[in-house]
Amino acid sequence: MSLSMSSSSGAAAAAAAAAGSTPKSSSSPAAASSSSATTSWFSGIVRGRGGGDKPNQTKLSKSASATGIGSGDHGGGPIKGKSQFRGVLFKYGPKSIQVAFKTGEYKQQVIFIGGLTDGLLATDYLEPLAIALDKEKWSLVQLLMSSSYSGFGTSSLKQDAQEIDQLISYLINKENSEGVVLLGHSTGCQDIVYYMGTNAACSRAVRAAILQAPVSDREYKATLPETPAMIDLAANMIKEGRAEELMPREADPCAPISAYRYHSLCAYMGDDDMFSSDLSDDQLKTRLGHMANTPCQVIFSMGDEYVPDYVDKKALVNRLSKAMGGAEKVEVEHGNHSLSNRVHEAVQAIMSFVKREGPSGWDDPWS
Repeated sequence: MSLSMSSSSGAAAAAAAAAGSTPKSSSSPAAASSSSATTSWFSGIVRGRGGGDKPNQTKLSKSASATGIGSGDHGGGPIKGKSQFRGVLFKYGPKSIQVAFKTGEYKQQVIFIGGLTDGLLATDYLEPLAIALDKEKWSLVQLLMSSSYSGFGTSSLKQDAQEIDQLISYLINKENSEGVVLLGHSTGCQDIVYYMGTNAACSRAVRAAILQAPVSDREYKATLPETPAMIDLAANMIKEGRAEELMPREADPCAPISAYRYHSLCAYMGDDDMFSSDLSDDQLKTRLGHMANTPCQVIFSMGDEYVPDYVDKKALVNRLSKAMGGAEKVEVEHGNHSLSNRVHEAVQAIMSFVKREGPSGWDDPWS
């Protein structure tokens, strides 16, 4: 479906209203040429997976193609106006929520994965990033998952990873993708780390990963007075076999949340606890060490409002980088959690990482 997407549209506004706001959402990759080869070397890796559920994408109309809407190759570009994106909206999986929006018609994609309560148009830097990527023959893909908007409380990293894999499978088999870069914001960083640890077949198509605002949900939640009692309640519910039952409303005012997900986000060494400053070096390496196999960049906001004041941010980003085998570090001075006050710096850092070192290593996904 060819369309323009605006953050002021009724659907986006309704979704945002339903989601509310939340605490903490929320060497280098190679740039490939945008060749129009008929078959990607990833094609066939996962063909036939998913049984009879075949996501469909409506083809662009002739009028849309003629005007360049939804295509970065012909006029128009990815941005129509302020907070208005041109591109293709498509289904990548069987669930109604499993839709994604793609700017440009290129063989390389940057996939943006948002944090808690996020959905489409989650951060201010996506608009200029789409423009910058288009100039380099890259598409920007924004996906919705079961955990998007208010769904995070009844989802999990495991489920997110399965749906990310379905999206990459779609891009390989339907779009002949030549590889993707995963860009995570906030809790989306946990999704990337978890996904890359699954060794799913489609994870081989991930050429690089960018973690923007990889901060600890647990450390932020620990600053709230109700958290200790709620962690105890969640732990008891899990012991009683009620992990998927919902916590009391005061556990999270943003969305219904299960005992399992609350414990995952808020408890010491819960499944989501990957970036806490009080984890030992060995614990960080256990959780993050596999990222050393993927070119990785860490973009850390030195003014992140969801990092407690007692945390030494510079020391933390150094430890995270070391745990990931020497990931590239970008420290954004005075940047807030979403980098809405440092949009230019965000785009500059992301693009320099995506473009670096030319096509070296890109043509052989199995090396």
